[in-house]
Amino acid sequence: MDERLETLQTSISHSFSQVKLLETALTHSSCANECPPGTEHNERLEFLGDAVLELAVSEELYRMFPDTAEGSLTRMRARLVNEPTLAELARELGLPDLLRLGRGEEMQGGRERPALLADALEAVFGAVFWDGGYGAAAACVRAVFAGRWPEEPMRPRAKDPKSRLQEETQYRFKARPVYALASADGPEHEKVYTVELTLPDGRCITATGPSIKKAEHAAADQALALLAADGK
Repeated sequence: MDERLETLQTSISHSFSQVKLLETALTHSSCANECPPGTEHNERLEFLGDAVLELAVSEELYRMFPDTAEGSLTRMRARLVNEPTLAELARELGLPDLLRLGRGEEMQGGRERPALLADALEAVFGAVFWDGGYGAAAACVRAVFAGRWPEEPMRPRAKDPKSRLQEETQYRFKARPVYALASADGPEHEKVYTVELTLPDGRCITATGPSIKKAEHAAADQALALLAADGK
């Protein structure tokens, strides 16, 4: 066996009983017509590994942060399971040198293409799953992501005034506020936008800002203050 494949297996904490699966995981579809007849490429394993990776990362975050809400867990998972992160991990594992590419893909710099590297790493996870089952795949994911797991849960993002107002009006009136652009005045580089906000109970609020978005946020802030005063 290629020593580099042995090193890779050590790095991912899995020794393959079917090394051909690992070789397939490292074979890009561009090699299909240039490798020996019957050589499989990694797209099916990538499909499998994508699902395995998401489940394994979800499971680990769920275990690490038992009191964290679903939204924060989802954001943490998104920071771990994305193309740039997976491509960086693939480079750390030495996958660029192990990939089997077609000549055209090789000439176009495929060994350093983030999407290709991310797919290859997912294919490796899929290969581990097919070779050793979910337990082996989850252990592999934990090993590969060692040092990247968050130490504390992400804090919920502060909601903008429009989001908070929509939640409040849905709760109070079972309806949403309506925003309308009333005017845009001044020279192009210094325009002032005026927005009219109508609450579900018919009250209107007008606010201005240097952009429509900021004018809407200003109007929403005023509306929230108005509704808060109602409750006093």
